[in-house]
Amino acid sequence: QVQLAESGGGSVQAGGSLRLSCVGFGIFGFNAMGWFRQAPGKEREFVSLIRWTGTSTYYADSVKSRFTISRDSAKNTAYLQMNSLKPEDTGVYYCAAGNVLNDYRSPIPYDYWGRGTQVTVSS
Repeated sequence: QVQLAESGGGSVQAGGSLRLSCVGFGIFGFNAMGWFRQAPGKEREFVSLIRWTGTSTYYADSVKSRFTISRDSAKNTAYLQMNSLKPEDTGVYYCAAGNVLNDYRSPIPYDYWGRGTQVTVSS
């Protein structure tokens, strides 16, 4: 059973924007939802995270000031607004949820994962 579902990926030109959504189904015991991405031949890397306890947000240095994460707790949904996209942003974007602390940059502590949505940015 897929417990997280991403949507909103697509193909855009450099400088364009996309908005990703992640909906959780029947997930429990999590304090944060976030986004990772993975390009072919590369490791999965942290992109952004938002806390369900408190209002803290976190961003990878490579996307800071360009991406904005938000949430709708009543809908178990997280969003990622991506602006000023660059070709190096290309990859499969995965939503993740878990009870994570200061180890949020690693994929290991996350309990739930979506199947990913493709983002392609052309130059």
